[in-house]
Amino acid sequence: MHILILGGTTEARELAAALAADPALRVTSSLAGRVAQPRLPAGEVRIGGFGGPAGLAAWLRAEHVDAVIDATHPFAGVISRNAAEATAEVHTPLLALRRPGWVPGPGDRWHPVGSLAEAAELLPSLGHRVFLTTGRQGLGAFAGSPLHFLSRSVDAPEPPLPAALEVLLDRGPFTLDGERRVLREHRIDVLVTKDSGGAATAPKLTAARELSLPVVIVGRPVPPPGVPTVPDVPSALAWLAGL
Repeated sequence: MHILILGGTTEARELAAALAADPALRVTSSLAGRVAQPRLPAGEVRIGGFGGPAGLAAWLRAEHVDAVIDATHPFAGVISRNAAEATAEVHTPLLALRRPGWVPGPGDRWHPVGSLAEAAELLPSLGHRVFLTTGRQGLGAFAGSPLHFLSRSVDAPEPPLPAALEVLLDRGPFTLDGERRVLREHRIDVLVTKDSGGAATAPKLTAARELSLPVVIVGRPVPPPGVPTVPDVPSALAWLAGL
């Protein structure tokens, strides 16, 4: 049985490790190639795009894929849509593995928005020194802002960029003490993040709560309709067992 994992997340690597231990399975993980030195999962790995839904459908046929698990980042909307179209064309079972989003707790000052552009519009009313933890892509949404930004990403961002920008190159998981230190040393007064969920990057939310900082939360894109979704690796393994 050949299983394609659309990966790049912690859950995708955990799933690949669990499946690759079974000699009856062939496991291929596909990575987008947007990080220079990605963490490679167990099993076979391919890096790069497929060429849209048609290219993915052709690859599924050529490689005799029996099931696809979309374990990409919750904001990787394009590949998720492409996977839904391609698997429907070739009649291959598709599952989405999505970690649950974050939930605000007592003391949180969250401001939900629908996009990075909405976040940029809201920021001047909330603070002047912004910690951007939305990744290196999409910084162009803040390029015209007069605010001071600290952006954290694995690789250096490319223009267009805000005029007043500091770049912090780092990779999670992050610790609470480390996030406290970043907020304090850079005098951050507002945090911007995507609702990616999970524990690896959640300490920044705790640190912001402790300092009573406003947090702009960018909501997830709408997932493709009709695709079954599970919240964790054990549930994905159970789905595969049901095939």
